[in-house]
Amino acid sequence: MVIRVPKSSPRRQAAVLTTDLMVAIAFLCLAVLPLALSFAQERRALLSSYQRAIAMEIVDGEMELLIAGEWRHYANGQHQLAPRANAATNLPPGSLSLAVTNKHLVLEWRPADTAGRSVVRREITLR
Repeated sequence: MVIRVPKSSPRRQAAVLTTDLMVAIAFLCLAVLPLALSFAQERRALLSSYQRAIAMEIVDGEMELLIAGEWRHYANGQHQLAPRANAATNLPPGSLSLAVTNKHLVLEWRPADTAGRSVVRREITLR
């Protein structure tokens, strides 16, 4: 006995193929979406670390200049400094301030928007 398998119509084949394609695209989107969100979060973290590293370099460089003798140009009290480093253009808005108390120096960079950013501070007491 011979059993005949009915041939499916081209429309039915196209519908099955389209459904398979849609399911594959859905799986692909479900796999790629978390990766895209992860990359965006990683980008923000890297930018924050980069800006903190720049702020630390600037504060350390300014502190070296102050220790070398430039602190004598400042009277006791608070002073706003303008960073001399060209890398300061890569920093978010903020301020660089120096507090002088006798021979105790406190230099800090404070970001204007503290969302995810911290203050970079260096202190030294000169002899």
